[in-house]
Amino acid sequence: MAGRADSTVLAGARVVLPTGIVESGRVIVEGTRIAGATAEGAPTVDLSGHWVVPGFVDMHNHGGGGASFTSGTVDEVLTGIRTHREHGTTTLVASTVTGEMDFLAHRAGVLSELVEQGDLAGIHFEGPFISPCRKGAHSEDLLRHPDPAEVRKLMDAARGTAKMFTLATELPGGIDSVRLLAEHGVIAAIGHTDATYEQTVEAIDAGATVATHLFNAMPPLAHREPGPIAALLEDERITVELINDGTHLHPAALELAYHHAGAHRVALITDAMDAAGFGDGLYQLGPLAVEVKDGVARLVEGNSIAGSTLTLDTAFHRAVTIDRIPVGDVVQSISANPARLLGVYDRVGSLEPGKDADLVVLDEDFALKGVMRKGEWIKAPQIG
Repeated sequence: MAGRADSTVLAGARVVLPTGIVESGRVIVEGTRIAGATAEGAPTVDLSGHWVVPGFVDMHNHGGGGASFTSGTVDEVLTGIRTHREHGTTTLVASTVTGEMDFLAHRAGVLSELVEQGDLAGIHFEGPFISPCRKGAHSEDLLRHPDPAEVRKLMDAARGTAKMFTLATELPGGIDSVRLLAEHGVIAAIGHTDATYEQTVEAIDAGATVATHLFNAMPPLAHREPGPIAALLEDERITVELINDGTHLHPAALELAYHHAGAHRVALITDAMDAAGFGDGLYQLGPLAVEVKDGVARLVEGNSIAGSTLTLDTAFHRAVTIDRIPVGDVVQSISANPARLLGVYDRVGSLEPGKDADLVVLDEDFALKGVMRKGEWIKAPQIG
């Protein structure tokens, strides 16, 4: 009996499943989905000596390939999406930066069309509702308090595609905005915040569920003033974003987060800007000029870190080879956890029958060799 023309069996690799690692496993692809079985005669790709893991899910990303999600045209946004797909990110949320409210509403309209046609998984509004004390690479002149009416304006402009808002919840209107977001099924993320420990606990109790790039753009952990970091790490309701590029976090900080929160509460993100997958040079992040030198992005004025040039294949490689985090834990952090948060775990985030055939092939040293999205090779592995 001949196999379907669009059937493929990926065989011989170590396959990372939610239940554990299967040695010499098989992943069966039929059309756009993973299948439990296939007819005889389907072509087989021998991936012996490789790993097969779920496609990566990035819930915090501002651009790549020289293209910006924050200000680029539709074609430019698609260029950025393609760049990250080539690095294993098969599901991606586009993040904005602080801007005028009307401009952000317009961007929401542009990006929402790409969500509706399946190129993006949603929109993340990072700013303008953040603290001037912890603004990072955001224009202070454009910051504002998180007024629930203005939060609602951006939600409406996104036409149901808003997935997350980063808020300094200690500001006036912060707690009410958290409640509004929670009521509408949108993630309220605590970030770019100058909150105390107690203020952070209040925001979590109101419905916040994510820490935007934990450790970065918030008060440091101190023994008499533990601040937001302690509150975010200790609460089981919070998933903590981590930027594992070797610049944003010391390896000990990453280890602390994994040890204290556990792999089930970590989401590895890029916080990438235009230069990701593109190179050094001068860029714009919203209205601010950024210089990328030796792969590190910093504001031209003030020298603050301005996002990253990270791609998730590099984050995966670092986590396993440098930070010595178990492969299964990294897969959970880079695929399953963000997929659950975004409400798309029924389709992506793990290698299970019925889900989209989104997967990444890595060699024995965890270098990326292949990427498949919905059954089509974005990058086909060169085997043999």
